[in-house]
Amino acid sequence: MRGTGFLTEEGKDVMKQLVAAVTAIASALACSLASAQYPTKPIRMIVPFPPGGAAELGARIFAHPLGIGLGQPVIIETRPGAEGIIASEIVKQAPPDGYTLYYGTATGMSFAPAAKKVPPYDPVNDFTPVSLVGIFGFFIFSNAALPVQTIGELIAYARANPGKLNYGTGNATSILSTAQFAAQQKLDMAHIPYKGDGPLSIDLIAGRVNLAIATPGTLAPQVKEGKLRALATLLPSRNPLMPTVPTLAEAGLEPVTITPWGGVFGPAKMPKDIVDRVSRELAVVLAKPEVKDAFGKLAFEPRSSTPQELTAFVAEQLEAYRRVTRQVGLTLD
Repeated sequence: MRGTGFLTEEGKDVMKQLVAAVTAIASALACSLASAQYPTKPIRMIVPFPPGGAAELGARIFAHPLGIGLGQPVIIETRPGAEGIIASEIVKQAPPDGYTLYYGTATGMSFAPAAKKVPPYDPVNDFTPVSLVGIFGFFIFSNAALPVQTIGELIAYARANPGKLNYGTGNATSILSTAQFAAQQKLDMAHIPYKGDGPLSIDLIAGRVNLAIATPGTLAPQVKEGKLRALATLLPSRNPLMPTVPTLAEAGLEPVTITPWGGVFGPAKMPKDIVDRVSRELAVVLAKPEVKDAFGKLAFEPRSSTPQELTAFVAEQLEAYRRVTRQVGLTLD
C-alpha cells in the first residue's frame, strides 16, 4: 500500500475534496443566513469629507431614514483627505458584510483614479456599487470685498490683475471645474486646496480666499447677508435656492463639462441580497418629500439607481474625468 493507516493516497485526496466541499457549503449557508438576518447591528457610513460640507450634510439627510428603513442605525464616520483615497481605502479593505457602506463621490471615485499616474484602485471592480444618491449643485462665489458684481466683471478683474487673485477648492469638482474655467478664460490665479467645503467656507467668508467654485450648503445664507456674492452656477439651469444667479450659458460662457455626483458603495463582493436590500431602501428614502426638500437647500438633486445603473454610470464618469484632466493638464503624483 502506498498510504498509511486506513486510507490510500487516493482516498486521502478524495477526503480532502469532500472536506473542502462541505466547508464551502457550510460557509455559503452561513453567509446566506447572515444575509437573511441583515442587519443585526448598526451600519457605518464612511464619508470622505469633513463635517460642514455638502457630502457630510447630505449624508446626514439620507442616513437617518435609511437606518429606519433597514431597522438599524446608519452611523456617519468622516474620513477626509487625499482626494477621497483615505476613505475609499478604508471601505475597500472592510469585510463585505454590509456593515461598512461608503458615500462615495466624484472626488474619490472619478477624480482620484483618473488623475493619479498610478490609480489607487478601480472604482467599479474594487467596490460594490449600490445606488446613486444624486447630483451636487455648484456655484461660483466671491468674497464681497472683491470689487466685482457679475461673473463678467470677475473675469475682467482677474485678467487685469494676473496672479493676484486666489481661489479655494474643497473637492474634485472645485479643482477640475476651476482649472477648466481658468483655462477657458485665460486666467492666472493662485490655488489654495482644502480638505472639504467646510474649512474652505470659513476662509472664503473671512476674505482669506477671494473666490471658489463650491456647493451652497453653508454659503447661500452668507450671500443673503452680503458677505459673499454668487456670480454663476455650473448647473444647466437656474436653481430655486438662488434663482437670481445665472448659469454660465446665460452669461455667455463655455460650460464646465464634469458631473459632480454621489453614490453609495460597499466593499467588493458584497452579497447580492444585501446590496439589493440597501438599494431598494435608499430608493424609498430619496423619494420622500421631506428628503427632497432637505436636499433642495443644498441645491442637490436626489436621484436613485439600481446597482447595475450605478456601475455603468461610474465607468462613464471615470472616462469623462480622464478627458478633462488631460485637457487641463492636471495629474496627481
